[in-house]
Order: sequence, then structure tokens, then C-alpha cells
Amino acid sequence: MSAADRPRVGIDALLEQVRTGLDRVEPQEAFDAASAGDALLVDIRYAALRERDGLIPGALVVERNELEWRLDPQGSHRAPEATDHDLHVIVVCNEGYASSLAAASLQQLGLYRATDLAGGFQAWRAAGLPVTEA
Repeated sequence: MSAADRPRVGIDALLEQVRTGLDRVEPQEAFDAASAGDALLVDIRYAALRERDGLIPGALVVERNELEWRLDPQGSHRAPEATDHDLHVIVVCNEGYASSLAAASLQQLGLYRATDLAGGFQAWRAAGLPVTEA
């Protein structure tokens, strides 16, 4: 199949498609799961946003371009928190778009419980959940 014959999917359609495989969580649900030790929050926002808006206490900060390498339990560059494929990962971006794509990518690595925070960091903050300065 030539490049011209390949189907084209716009980002909105792709986002809708990947979200069908995610059990997205709301801010309070994410807070409760992380507080109970049942989920790992992973903040993929870039440094300027973290510096501007703050951090979610206890969240693992991983730049988006390193996410798969840091969370692959079999990877040579994995974070200590990446213990196994059963890990419940909740990916957090700024507004809940890039995190959906990132969570779908983690699912492709076998992290079948990976999902994302609906509304991202902005929804977390709007819900009045804890935020610390970067």
C-alpha cells in the first residue's frame, strides 16, 4: 500500500478511538486511588507548565518523550515505580488530551491498567485538590 493509499485519521478521531480503550478517571477518583496507594500518578506536563502551575504531590514527573522508557517494567531505563505490568498508572497532562494518547501507548506496552485523568492538571486544580509549588 502506498502512502497515498493509506487511510488518514485526524487527531480528533484518533483521540476518540484511543479513549474507547481507557477507563478515564475524574480528579477525586485519581486522588483517592493515589492516596490509597492503588495508583501511580504520572505527570507528563513540560517543565514550563509545572513551574507555572505547580505539582501534584506524590506524582512521578516524567517528560512525555521518556514515558515509555521510564514505565516499561522490562526496560533498562525504567523508574523504580515501574514494578510490573499490573501497575495502575494515571497519566496527567495539562488538560487531558495528550494524556489519553500517552496512556494508550502505555497499554500497547502491556500496562493494561494505564489510563488518564479527565481534564488533566487543570481539572485537578479546579477540583481543589492538593498542588505544591514546583
